[in-house]
Amino acid sequence: MGLLERFREDIQTAFREDPAARTTGEVILCYPGLQAIWMHRVSHWFWRRGFKTFARFLSHISRFLTGIEIHPAAKIGRRFFIDHGAGVVIGETTEIGDDVLIYQGVVLGGTSQEKTKRHPTIGNRVVIGAGAILLGPIKVGDGAKIGAGSVVIKDVPPNSTVVGVPGRVVVAKEPKKVSGVDLDHNKLPDPVIEVLHRLEKRIEELEKKVK
Repeated sequence: MGLLERFREDIQTAFREDPAARTTGEVILCYPGLQAIWMHRVSHWFWRRGFKTFARFLSHISRFLTGIEIHPAAKIGRRFFIDHGAGVVIGETTEIGDDVLIYQGVVLGGTSQEKTKRHPTIGNRVVIGAGAILLGPIKVGDGAKIGAGSVVIKDVPPNSTVVGVPGRVVVAKEPKKVSGVDLDHNKLPDPVIEVLHRLEKRIEELEKKVK
């Protein structure tokens, strides 16, 4: 698929993921996440062909214009969408699959200064909530959801939800949708609260036995 076809697909993705999108012109002119993705696709093209300094310069311009930093070496799949976008950082060895949705303030960062694989690998149909931080060469399985503000430093199983600091995994039974539009940040489970509820219930049971 050529760049023009990718651009058209990216516009369609913006309409699919954001109910606020109204016209094609509005999406092209007013969506920094989309603009950053397009700039990345161009800079990545130059990076792969050995024009690495020029590719870095293009990504620097993109960061200045959109507030989103994507290293030109990062590998990004189809129908990737950044909603809002301010403060997003995607590191050099990051790999992102298809149909991935991320929100503002997300960091896909590294934990090593060695020139090795040091950034996350994100599977297909993954949703990453606002302000989430994923560090190191971890793997996030297909269909996973990362809750807003979570800090993830370990692998995430497919079709699971991660919440909290550090991130705690809650395994889901089945994926619900092809894309990530069903992520409700206010409805994500909290493992700590669930444990406290179980303890409270157990205490009530013991009190009844004592009486």
